[in-house]
Amino acid sequence: MGSSEYDEKVSSGSKPETGHHVEVSTKEVDTAAALIGDAGDIDPAEAIRIRKKIDRHILPLMCVLYWVQFMDKTTLGSSAILGITTATHLTTNQYNWLGTIFYLSYLVFEYPQNLALQRFPVGKWMSANILVWSIALCCHAACTNFAGLFVVRLILGMCEGSITAGFMIVSSMFYTRNEQTLRVGYWFLMNGTAQIISGFLSFGSLHIHTPKFEPWQWLMVITGAITFITAICFFLFFPDSPTNAWFLTPEERALAVIRIKENQTGVENKHFKKEQMIEALLDPKTWMFALFSALDNVPNSLTNQRSLIVSSFGFTYLQTTLLGCVDGLIEIVTIWTGVNIAARFPNSRAYVGFVYFIPNVVGVIVINTLPWSDKVGLLFGQWLTGVGTTGFVLSLSWLSSVTAGHTKRITTNAIMLGAYCIGNAAAPFMWQAKYKPRNHVPWTIIGICYGICMLLLLAIRSYLHRQNRLREVEPYDDQYDNVYIERLNEDGTIDEIKVEKEFLDLTDKQNRDFRYVL
Repeated sequence: MGSSEYDEKVSSGSKPETGHHVEVSTKEVDTAAALIGDAGDIDPAEAIRIRKKIDRHILPLMCVLYWVQFMDKTTLGSSAILGITTATHLTTNQYNWLGTIFYLSYLVFEYPQNLALQRFPVGKWMSANILVWSIALCCHAACTNFAGLFVVRLILGMCEGSITAGFMIVSSMFYTRNEQTLRVGYWFLMNGTAQIISGFLSFGSLHIHTPKFEPWQWLMVITGAITFITAICFFLFFPDSPTNAWFLTPEERALAVIRIKENQTGVENKHFKKEQMIEALLDPKTWMFALFSALDNVPNSLTNQRSLIVSSFGFTYLQTTLLGCVDGLIEIVTIWTGVNIAARFPNSRAYVGFVYFIPNVVGVIVINTLPWSDKVGLLFGQWLTGVGTTGFVLSLSWLSSVTAGHTKRITTNAIMLGAYCIGNAAAPFMWQAKYKPRNHVPWTIIGICYGICMLLLLAIRSYLHRQNRLREVEPYDDQYDNVYIERLNEDGTIDEIKVEKEFLDLTDKQNRDFRYVL
C-alpha cells in the first residue's frame, strides 16, 4: 500500500476514542504484525538468549552454503591449471566467455529470483536452487567442448542469483542493523575459507590419476557432491522466517520479531507493491550503491584469472594451487577485522571501507611498477588487492540497513546484485592475450575502479547524513500512528490489533522516523 492509499484510508475513517483510525488488510502490513500485537519491549538478557539461539541454528548453515557457492563458482579458475582448457579445446576468448556467461545469467535472473524470494518461502526456494546448481556442477565433468560448458555455467549463474539476495533478506529478518554488519561479514568471509579448501581440493585432484577421467573432472564431481549434501541440509533445517522458525517456540518467535523492531524494516511482506518498486528506482542511494557494486566487482575478474596470473609470475602449478590458500586467509582476516571495527564504532561503515581499499591501490601500483623478475614482490602485490573485499561486504549490510519496505528492499537488492553481475561480466574481456604477461591495461583499470569506489563510499555517507539532518527538523508525522488489523482467534472471536509503524511495511521514505545508519 502506498503512502497516498494510507492517507486516503486515514481521512475516511475515524473513531472518537482513538482519533484518526484506519483498518487495513493483513496483506498490506508485515507478516509479523499479527504475531506480536501490542507486545512491549524485550528484556535485554532475553534478547541475547534469542540471538544466540538464532546464531546456533542459522549461521552455520549460511556459512557453509556461502563457502560452497564460492568454491563452486571458482572451480573454473581452479580447473584452468588442472587441464580443462586443453581437454575441452578452449581458446582464451572462450575461457573468458565462460566467466562472463555466469554473471550474465545471474543478471538476467536476479530480479525474478528476488520476486520468487518474496513470493515463496525463502529457505525452501534457496534449497531448490542449490539442488539444481549441484547437478549442473557435476555435469561440468561430462562436457567435452565450449558449448556444453557454456550451458552449465549459465545454469550456475541462474541459481546463484538466489543466494546472496536470500541471505541479505534473511539477515535483515533475524538481526538488528548492527548485528547484520557482523553476520553478513561472517558468512561472506567464507569466500576466503572456500579459497583455502578449494586449494587443497585442487591439490588433491591434481594427484588423482584415473583413465578417461581427468583431475578437473574429479574436482567438479567432488564439489558437486558437497553442494548436493548442502542442498538437503538446507531444505531440512533452514527456516523461512522468524515468524515460523522451527527451532523457536511461539513465544520466542514473537520475541525474535520484537528484537528487530529497532530496524524499522519489519520482517517481510509476501505481496508485491508496485509503488515501492518505483520508489526504489527513483531513490538516488539505490544507484549510488549500484555504481559502487559494479565498479568494485570489475576487479573480481581476478577470481578466475588468479591462478593464471600467479603461474605467469614463474610459480609451478603445484605452488600456484597452494599459494591460493594465502588469498583465502587474507580475505578471512580482513573481512573479520573490518566488520568488527564497523560494528564497534557507530556510523563508521564508509570510513572503514575507505581505509581497507588503500592496500588494494598500493597492490595495483606494486604489480604495475615492480620488475617482472621480482616474482615474490609481484605475488605480494597480488595479495594486497584482496584486502578491499571488506568494502563490498560492508556495502551489502549497509544497503539492507538503510532500505525499508519489503518490495523496495528486494528491488534495491536486485539492482545492486545486478550491477555486481555487470562488473563481473564485463571484466573478463580486459584480460586479453595481447596484454600478457604484464597486463598493465587491466591492472590500471582495476586501480581506477578502486579509487572511484573509495569516493563513492564517502558520497553515499554524505547523502544519507544529509537526509537524516533534514528529518530531524521536520514536524512529527502522525499519519501512521493508528493503523489496525483484525486478528481471528482460535475461539472464533475477532480482535482489533494496533500495528506499530515498524510493522506497516513502510518504506524508508514513507516512515519519517526512519534514520539511516552511516
